[in-house]
Amino acid sequence: MEYEVKNNKIIIRNKKDFNLKHIFECGQIFSYKKISENEFVVYSKDKVAMCKEFESFVEIETEFIDYFINFFDLNTDYSKIKNELKQKFPFLSDVISFGYGIRILKQDPFETIISFIVSANNNIKRIQKILFAIRKSYGQNMGSYYSFPTIKQLGNATIDDFTLLGLGYRAKYIFNAIKQLKNVDYNVLKQKSTSDLNSFLLSIFGVGQKVADCIMLFGFSKQDVFPVDTWIEKVYNKNFESEHNRKIIREKLLNTFGNLSGYAQQYLFYSQREIK
Repeated sequence: MEYEVKNNKIIIRNKKDFNLKHIFECGQIFSYKKISENEFVVYSKDKVAMCKEFESFVEIETEFIDYFINFFDLNTDYSKIKNELKQKFPFLSDVISFGYGIRILKQDPFETIISFIVSANNNIKRIQKILFAIRKSYGQNMGSYYSFPTIKQLGNATIDDFTLLGLGYRAKYIFNAIKQLKNVDYNVLKQKSTSDLNSFLLSIFGVGQKVADCIMLFGFSKQDVFPVDTWIEKVYNKNFESEHNRKIIREKLLNTFGNLSGYAQQYLFYSQREIK
């Protein structure tokens, strides 16, 4: 991807593989604020970036240049990925054109785990409200925002504390997940095979298969996963066959798309949900 760094700004000149709305509204992240159609603020761990889209370029303003170059996966060639998907699966051409600017973010594993446990059977507005409440209650005050708390900062919170933040029945999931994750080495987790990582994530209280797949895709950059929800079930029934067992749908989609599954899922999910 064509980009340059000027002082505290990343300037992206080639917009055919980068669109802020596509990136932030494709279901992969919740810790952001939409200022306008062309302006977003994104928060990750203890870092923040102001993102603005102009007619011929995108500007990402941040003190954390290297972090956000990696976060936005700017050194991956998405034109090559999209072309490969279109060549192997011509029926994806329209959905890829629709979501042309999607990039799969490289998010912090711990924050991703907590975020997607919160996301289960929840709506985006409420998910965002809860996650920002967690930041404000337990994270470090960074001046204009709060960091996402570390596991140590969350360690003394009780189920009642989380309930007060609006988590409802998910309060006990977050509480128990934090206990289970207390001594986890994420560098070791990143080295695990997708199968072994999946088994580990499913052992966490409150994590089902769809949430585990989201965590692996967005928090561990595993592309051989395929999160299946209502929208993907609709896609499958429209493009493949009549089937409502999501375990079967997941297996068949993984067999179809292989190591391109994560990318295919994002284009299919975004277009199906947005076009309705």
